[in-house]
Amino acid sequence: MASKPTTQPNNPLFSSGPCTKRPGWTPAALAGASLGRSHRSAEGKGKLAEVIDRSKALLGMPDDWRLAVVPGSDTGAVEMALWSMLGARGVDSLVWESFGKTWATDLKSHLKLDNARIIDAPYGEIADLSAADWSNDVVFCWNGTTSGVRVPNGDWIPDDREGLAICDATSAAFAMDLPWDKLDVVTWSWQKAMGGEAAHGMLALGPRAVERLENYTPPWPLPKVFRMAKGGKLIEGLFRGETLNTPSMLCVEDAIDALKWMESAGGGAAMVARSDASLAAVADWVAATPWVDFLPVSTDIRSSTSICLKYIDPDVANMATNDLHAFSKALAGRLEAEGIAFDTNNHRDAPPSLRIWGGATVEPSDMAALLPWLDWSYHETKAALAKAA
Repeated sequence: MASKPTTQPNNPLFSSGPCTKRPGWTPAALAGASLGRSHRSAEGKGKLAEVIDRSKALLGMPDDWRLAVVPGSDTGAVEMALWSMLGARGVDSLVWESFGKTWATDLKSHLKLDNARIIDAPYGEIADLSAADWSNDVVFCWNGTTSGVRVPNGDWIPDDREGLAICDATSAAFAMDLPWDKLDVVTWSWQKAMGGEAAHGMLALGPRAVERLENYTPPWPLPKVFRMAKGGKLIEGLFRGETLNTPSMLCVEDAIDALKWMESAGGGAAMVARSDASLAAVADWVAATPWVDFLPVSTDIRSSTSICLKYIDPDVANMATNDLHAFSKALAGRLEAEGIAFDTNNHRDAPPSLRIWGGATVEPSDMAALLPWLDWSYHETKAALAKAA
């Protein structure tokens, strides 16, 4: 039986989205918001353009890339890309968790693309990246938020690809290095590694994606909020802060605050280092803890943000799936009751497991303080189960 720890995380917020806000955040950070002003006013467009410019600089995005604030969070950004660009050639969808599966469902069931191919893998593994056919467009998540599995690098993406590399990077941007020369479309949202507010997405387009938009019109109708080109030309204003619908200027102010904090804390490289430090703390603890292991099967595909942990103690791991889900929920609930960690049970579509956010807004010291509590809660939950039996 593990003794109850005496040191607690200063911040118990380990949710994988919306994620914890930056260290030291208070509502006072929003005092400069352009409330009651039109988002199309000079001030409103200036704020939106500031989000775009600061984001590009922090991520090291090339000058010839466009970046826009779009509706619907990362989901909206991905849907805009899929519905606006696909159909020009075949498409491969790489799937190893629930959000990648959602995009694959779009291709097959909603866009009804006859030339769509699904290359998948179970939770904890990664799809065969070498199987991607780059004469096709290829859709994939850089980081599988519900499996804790990320692509190891961009080396598998050829420089001479014919199709577009369309990357959902919602739990990777600002926490993992993104090789812009290997990508053509990249999406993310404010409520993940930025610790911002929800409902707004970011859509980044490389030159090859812009060429597609200006030279291809899909055969299906596009909703207004998906339209990025008109008369064969990109709507350039979208990438200068002229949004397709009305954004929340309160959320815009919060995004600016998050970006300023990232700059003050050392920039993009420092954000990656903070996330890596949290993952390193978990890895050291897992190596010394017999009941737990990473859900990803190999170290090179472990996420540093959505850190997913499975149970390997046979007494627990061999439970029926519903019982194991109940066990995991009880373990997470015990942490919540103690005020130690909130929202650590994994996504409903994932295998029974824990999921702990390790993005840049999480203090690595808080991650280290959490780990003994995981051990305590595990043993307390297992003891309670034995007593009930």
